[in-house]
Amino acid sequence: MIDVHGVLLLSPANYYLLSSIITAVALACLYFMLTRLRRARWLEDTPTSKVRSAAQGLVELQGTLDAGGHTQLISPLGEIDCLWYRFRVEEYRRSGKNNNWHTVEQGSSDRPFLLRDDTGSCWVMPSGAEVHPRHCRRWEGSQRWPAGSSVKKGLLATLIRKRYRYTEEWFAEGELLYALGWFESRGGGRDEFDRQAAARQVISGWKADYDDLLTRFDRNGDGELDMQEWERVRQAAAGEAGRLARVDGQRPLVHALGKPPRRGLPFILSDHHEEDLAKRLRRGAFLGLVGLVISAPLACWFWVG
Repeated sequence: MIDVHGVLLLSPANYYLLSSIITAVALACLYFMLTRLRRARWLEDTPTSKVRSAAQGLVELQGTLDAGGHTQLISPLGEIDCLWYRFRVEEYRRSGKNNNWHTVEQGSSDRPFLLRDDTGSCWVMPSGAEVHPRHCRRWEGSQRWPAGSSVKKGLLATLIRKRYRYTEEWFAEGELLYALGWFESRGGGRDEFDRQAAARQVISGWKADYDDLLTRFDRNGDGELDMQEWERVRQAAAGEAGRLARVDGQRPLVHALGKPPRRGLPFILSDHHEEDLAKRLRRGAFLGLVGLVISAPLACWFWVG
């Protein structure tokens, strides 16, 4: 048995288990505090850009939510019209003296939607984002899916039926959206078109139907392509690559905001105002600090003991 400062008497297994748990809690609080504080600093230090003049890379945008010509999504639990949703279904389980909620279903939508400001529009790809929605609804029921089959009736059904808790969050069309993420523009003549690579791809496509290639370029009819005939093939492929480049340059300019390609950079979406979101993140950092102040000395107390 291990005597912990004359206060606790634990077996070695329980001592190391409890010490490890408290240490893990302290590390988790430290991580939570630093990440929330860092995100709050990103929000406060990154200037807001307009879609039309935004630089390529990490930017902050503000605008209104728009479906971009698509029909609105319908949330799976509350059947609410929205542009993005996230849901969780929890089941209340009893196990001896322990009664806990266990997540049995969860998910979120990943269909893009538009952010519009007074200069243009930008497609937002929500996959991988840290989302802070203002709309949140939580309620309970007796079915795994609240919009499913009819509820059991009667005293026996009331006693044996399961208990579920539903949580659903969403973005609504026409509301404010704050977005911090990786901005890229495609089309409108901005993209570099690799004509040599396009010509090689054209030739590869032609080689797939070699009989047709011979019909078009085998001038002497010997069933093979000599050096001069291959030069004509390359010239024709270069001409086709030029045509593809002109078509590519005529594509409309499309802006998109998504997850940064490098780890450590933020991707945040919220329909809170920027100041409110920064305050929420700083409150989270403060709660992490409180947890760290409590758990870190306790972990040291255990290990020293």
